[in-house]
Amino acid sequence: MRKEPRDNPEVRLDPELESDLGPELQMRGDQLMAELEEAREEAARNLETAQRAQADFDNFRKRMARDHADAVKRAGERIVGHLLPVVDNLERAIDHVTAGGDQGDLLSGVEMVLGQLLDVLGKEGVEQVDPFGEQFDALKHQAVGQREDPEVPDGTVVEVYQKGYEMHGRIIRSAMVIVSTGGPEPEE
Repeated sequence: MRKEPRDNPEVRLDPELESDLGPELQMRGDQLMAELEEAREEAARNLETAQRAQADFDNFRKRMARDHADAVKRAGERIVGHLLPVVDNLERAIDHVTAGGDQGDLLSGVEMVLGQLLDVLGKEGVEQVDPFGEQFDALKHQAVGQREDPEVPDGTVVEVYQKGYEMHGRIIRSAMVIVSTGGPEPEE
C-alpha cells in the first residue's frame, strides 16, 4: 500500500498547499517524499561535515596554543643555555678568591664575565643605554638628581647612576641619571 504524503505522520503538510496542489499532490506524492528524504539525508551529511570541520578547527587551535607555549619555553631554555657558561665563570672566580687567589686576577676575570654576559644579552637584541654626556631624554632616562654646572649645557647627563637597557628598540629599563643645571642653553 502506497502512503500518501498526507497519510505519513512524519510529513506535515500545509493545508493551504494541499488544497492548492490537490490532485497533483496525490500524483507526485512519492516523488515529493523521495525528494524530501534526499534533502534530509543531504542536510544530515552537511551537518556531519560541518561538525567534523568545527572539531578539526578546535583541535588545530588547541595544537597552535600548545606549540606557542612550547616555543616560549624553548626560547627561555635557549637563553638559559647561553647564560650557564657565565654562571660557571662566576663560580670559578669565587673559587679562585676563596682559595687565596690574587684579587687583581679576580677583577679582570669578573670584567671578562661581564663582557660574556653582555654578549649573551646582545645576541638576544638587548643593548645597554649609557647616556653620559648626552642631552637628557625623558623617554629613555630617569632623572634622579640635578647638579649645577655652569660649564655644561642645561639638561646634559653628567652622571649615570645606573645604565638602562633597550630591547629591539623598546626601553626595558630607563637609565638613572644626574642632569646638569645652570649652564648655557643646549645647542639644537
